[in-house]
Amino acid sequence: MDLMRARTVAAALLAALAVALPGAAPAVAGPVKLRILLTNDDGYTAPGIRAVAAALTAAGHDVTIVAPAVNNSGVGTKQGYEPTLRAREAEPKIWAVEGTPGESVLFGLHHVFAAAQPDLVVSGTNFGPNVAAVANHSGTVGGAITALDYGLPALAVSTDLDLSGKPEPTLRAIPLTAQFTARLVGHLAARSRHGELLPAGLGLNVNYPIVGDGSRPATGFRLTEQSHEPVFHPSYTPDGAGRWTMTTAIDVGNPEPGTDLHALLADRVSITPINADWNAGHRGRGPGAALAGFRG
Repeated sequence: MDLMRARTVAAALLAALAVALPGAAPAVAGPVKLRILLTNDDGYTAPGIRAVAAALTAAGHDVTIVAPAVNNSGVGTKQGYEPTLRAREAEPKIWAVEGTPGESVLFGLHHVFAAAQPDLVVSGTNFGPNVAAVANHSGTVGGAITALDYGLPALAVSTDLDLSGKPEPTLRAIPLTAQFTARLVGHLAARSRHGELLPAGLGLNVNYPIVGDGSRPATGFRLTEQSHEPVFHPSYTPDGAGRWTMTTAIDVGNPEPGTDLHALLADRVSITPINADWNAGHRGRGPGAALAGFRG
């Protein structure tokens, strides 16, 4: 699906959500009850995944967690394809996988849900945002991309960080993120009575802001594009023994209106359409101009 069509489709899907944003997630039943594979990159015991599991379950969905046994942040779409994989059902309907989010989703689709595939894969909520260039390397987004690889609709969900570095604002915002996720899934489920949950190949990358001390809800949502800002700027100091100490500065730059980072900084949820490939398209001036005159 090209980017223009993805944005058009996503805009149509999300238009009705605006009226539901301030309210609580309604219970769902019957044909709109979804079977959901829930994963993340922070690990199966992380507060974010547990909050989303509770919110989706309270909304009437059938949720199974299949997630890394330990923190796998920043691994992107990594899948090792090793000949063995360790996994255990740590609790009923909760699987701990010794692998990445992508490997967890693979195990979920081809073992836990082997008899019948889930209706939706949700990855998150992550402790920290996955916007701009950060999203390219996110294990949270990587879990959603793996689902899209296999033709399943997917959401990647993340909660912003407080720039002071304190965890408490994020912890306070996580339940709000979970409630928003349940409302979004409920909207998609209700709409699915008339067709597919999401168009083939389309996923959504959802980022929830910290408003104030994290206890206040977002002021709305925006359908966004991914910013190009790198956000993280590392520096390296040698210790003289072949090792380097890395420190990271955060600089959000001046994000353009309409981007995920701009929405997040404006206290709004960003919802960015994503797909499972890196095709930028070959039409238009960019690629054509770059290759003009090339004869190989």
